[in-house]
Amino acid sequence: NGIEKVLFWFRGDYYNDGAHPAASLIEVNGKLYGTTYSGGFFENYGTVFQISLRGNEKVLHSFGIYSDGGNPLANLINVHGTLYGTTPYGGEGGSSEPFAWGTVFRITTTGTEQVLYAFNRSDGYYPAAGLIKVGGILYGTTEGGGAYGGSYGDGTAFSITTTGSLTTLHSFGSGSDGVSPWAALLNVRGTLYGTTGGGGAYGKGTIFRMSLSGKEKVLHSFGYGTDGATPLAGMIDVNGTLYGTTSAGGTYGNGTVFALTLPR
Repeated sequence: NGIEKVLFWFRGDYYNDGAHPAASLIEVNGKLYGTTYSGGFFENYGTVFQISLRGNEKVLHSFGIYSDGGNPLANLINVHGTLYGTTPYGGEGGSSEPFAWGTVFRITTTGTEQVLYAFNRSDGYYPAAGLIKVGGILYGTTEGGGAYGGSYGDGTAFSITTTGSLTTLHSFGSGSDGVSPWAALLNVRGTLYGTTGGGGAYGKGTIFRMSLSGKEKVLHSFGYGTDGATPLAGMIDVNGTLYGTTSAGGTYGNGTVFALTLPR
């Protein structure tokens, strides 16, 4: 059996500390970095924090200034010593609403934060997943927004440079396409793979692939039988086979673990 040790207890409100970390940590030069969904100086909008392997924690940034991001759900990624992430809320995004439509941000390991891009709903809304890097460009998804699905949209896949130039690669929700991608993308030999929580031929979600330029194809639609439904998480690649989970469906209705073999 393993020996577990708590390194740090988040205290939340009134301590200017973070609260409710929802994402995994990353390690940079012997220190750990992560996000909390709430807490921080502004109490409800979340933080980016640093913590040593011994448990000494420091809040690097508290979200919540109006044009800043808010309530990060995803992990950070390290690009040449600078950390990049997403927030599902915050940013001006062309909206007067206080929660706006979400951001992509970057932050140094000493705590200097900058919003790289604020979504405006037509190009995406609610980026809940983390980013990945392929060849110097960052790629991600938004759960809503885009060209299809009414006023709030059915989601997008996007690319963004490390200086903040964003391109909407694909808008979900056209025909039997998937809708509402919640998870991060996966890079397999220069092709992106992902899941959508809904849509597809049977309305229960999809597995899709997409080129770096945005050409998308549904590889599998969930919901035909007991194959699963509503995949909310990303996938991993093991020797050319993708593995993932669905949050519902299957023989007993409580979700599945699936494998998808990629063409060679």
